[in-house]
Amino acid sequence: MNRIKESIRTVPDWPIQGVMFRDITTLLQDPDVFRESCDVLYNRYKDMQIDKIVGIDARGFVFGAVLAYKLNIGFVPVRKKGKLPYKTINASYTLEYGENVVEMHEDSIAKGEKVIIVDDLIATGGTIAAAVELVEKLEGEILELACIIELPDLKGREKIKNYKLFSMVEFEGD
Repeated sequence: MNRIKESIRTVPDWPIQGVMFRDITTLLQDPDVFRESCDVLYNRYKDMQIDKIVGIDARGFVFGAVLAYKLNIGFVPVRKKGKLPYKTINASYTLEYGENVVEMHEDSIAKGEKVIIVDDLIATGGTIAAAVELVEKLEGEILELACIIELPDLKGREKIKNYKLFSMVEFEGD
């Protein structure tokens, strides 16, 4: 996991002053590290009985879609408001530097389907908590939440404390 952490670029003061943005585009550009991070997820979930992978807009799509493909199961996008063409359900949330609304198609998860929710990063936990809310509205069963990066100082785990969270790397205090 050291190679994964070392491949992530830190961009100070983006998108606003005081935010240390963890940029995974450098990880994605390195085929060996990208493959390694996807393989970590696949090896963690390959023996579980999972029906759907839910990926959060936008970078959660990258890892979630690869994982769904490798597991041969469906992929469900959680998108920012107004981006999905069919009937949707929505949840609002606050994040480190603003507020937003995410949506999911109302027919994307059937009652009782087993789900893993994937995003690139958990900071304050707002986005992933909103995705949890959407899956619960459709009565899906959340097996675990997964991310590449966790920022523990921002206490995102507190918003999702009733769920198991897997994160590959942590960045603390800097």
